[in-house]
Amino acid sequence: MPAKKNLVVLTGAGISVESGLATFRGADGLWEGYDIRQVASPEGWEADPQLVLAFYNQRRKAANKARPNLAHKLLAQLEAYFEVTIITQNVDNLHERGGSTRVIHLHGELNKSRSTARSSLVYEIAGDELNWGDTCELGSQLRPHIVWFGEMVPLLDTAAAYAKKADIFAVIGTSLVVYPAAGLIHHVPATTPKYIIDPHMPALGDIPNLYKIDKPATTGTREMFDILVKNQGNP
Repeated sequence: MPAKKNLVVLTGAGISVESGLATFRGADGLWEGYDIRQVASPEGWEADPQLVLAFYNQRRKAANKARPNLAHKLLAQLEAYFEVTIITQNVDNLHERGGSTRVIHLHGELNKSRSTARSSLVYEIAGDELNWGDTCELGSQLRPHIVWFGEMVPLLDTAAAYAKKADIFAVIGTSLVVYPAAGLIHHVPATTPKYIIDPHMPALGDIPNLYKIDKPATTGTREMFDILVKNQGNP
């Protein structure tokens, strides 16, 4: 039996919209009313950590109530046919709850906290809240396990390595304007078939072997699923 092809999928906030989670770039986005630097930067944390904790508690509560949608579930089902790696910009865990078994969270995970004294100390958050006074085993305050603006993206090299080995590459629900994640498509070999699913197709420039599906995540992923399973990755 031939080895399964490597399918690498980059996802953004658009895949979670149909689960009821807002994007922060839309007119009614989750971040509206907040100065991003106040709630998603090391400077914001230093200035008002309790505001930051409250903001992420709000996001965590919404994410925990949300349910995986058809797009999440279809990506998990593709593991029967391909070696699937999900690289997500999302901090929710809808991919895992939808059944995907290899998920790289570029921007961190909403349901985890980490020590402010030693970044390698990472913990699961029980329930919806991480509060002021919650400490690590060293006695230091815990912060959200999120990559904030101005911080390094620790898993970027790992994600780039997967992109370079992709036999098929897909982009779902991301505008490809947030770097460094947006640059991953340029690590994909020119000969690799590439799919992009987005109802608001971004300007992509000259990318070879690109197949555009101008639809929301659920219906677009359904179309891609059928193509991939029927043709083993070829448009």
